[in-house]
Amino acid sequence: MTTDIDPEDAKLVTLARSVRARNGAAEGAAVRDLDGRTYNASTVSLPSLQLTALQAAVAAAVSSGAEGLEAAVVVTDAGALDEGSVSVVRDLAATAPIIRATSAGEVADVVR
Repeated sequence: MTTDIDPEDAKLVTLARSVRARNGAAEGAAVRDLDGRTYNASTVSLPSLQLTALQAAVAAAVSSGAEGLEAAVVVTDAGALDEGSVSVVRDLAATAPIIRATSAGEVADVVR
């Protein structure tokens, strides 16, 4: 895994990788709220509900009372993040970094 990011953000990469692997999902995501609590989720693909991993992680944070985010991570082998994933983070945090990492844990890019 890359070491050129903040250690707390590196923990989010680990959480996102683990939930992705555990669920065999296309994506895994983790977010950290303003109190330092973390939430993770994988892609949700049901006949009646479709969520990206980041949308699901943010929903978990909000449903637990989070009022803002410090950082977000998505582990995916896809290219750039979709607009829905970026938008849901921006609903809670205008400037929080959104880190896109590969399945190997390497940072591919950071959306600011």
